[in-house]
Amino acid sequence: MSSVVVEGVTKSFGSRVLFEDRSFVVEPGQMTALTGPSGSGKSTLLNCVGLLEKLSAGSITVDGRDVTRLRPAGARRFRRDTLGYLFQNYALVDNASVRVNLQIARAPGHRGDLGLGIEEALKRVGLDGMEQVPVFQLSGGEQQRVALARLLVKAPTVVLADEPTGALDQVNADMVLDALRDLAAGGAAVLVATHSRHVVDACSDEVRIG
Repeated sequence: MSSVVVEGVTKSFGSRVLFEDRSFVVEPGQMTALTGPSGSGKSTLLNCVGLLEKLSAGSITVDGRDVTRLRPAGARRFRRDTLGYLFQNYALVDNASVRVNLQIARAPGHRGDLGLGIEEALKRVGLDGMEQVPVFQLSGGEQQRVALARLLVKAPTVVLADEPTGALDQVNADMVLDALRDLAAGGAAVLVATHSRHVVDACSDEVRIG
């Protein structure tokens, strides 16, 4: 299982500093809320942990390895083998079926053999029987649930979720939180950027930036 150690991180764009000298740890089995006002850099910090953006200063260590020093090929392997994302835009393959999107998470090297089966994951998120439906035919809430099922199939050791309940009704928001808690209970380190007090209350810890 992977711990995430964020130490002294700073991110700036020219003279504008989003966050400065922030440090925290997310342990395996822990679900941590990342909070702060709009524009404080919550999504940017998630992207830095996920190696989608570069820090201006500081380090991010996963399993004792400073992942910010990885070369591009190593960064791709790290994202493939260790990370699971729940993006605001879902990051699905729109023209592919629900099943194909989940099969990507079970590809060699994705640790999918440790997660739920595709049918079981879809049932868990209330989409059983929809394996062959093209993603572009789904509603936004259904696409969010496909993205959630993808996490359950992949079983990542580090989960990054960016405002995962922001566009959902209470029933679907609770489904997302239950699944994230299940991933944490299975040993994942879960970091959730949110402005929702309901989400914060569901987490075991809170880190505020900005």
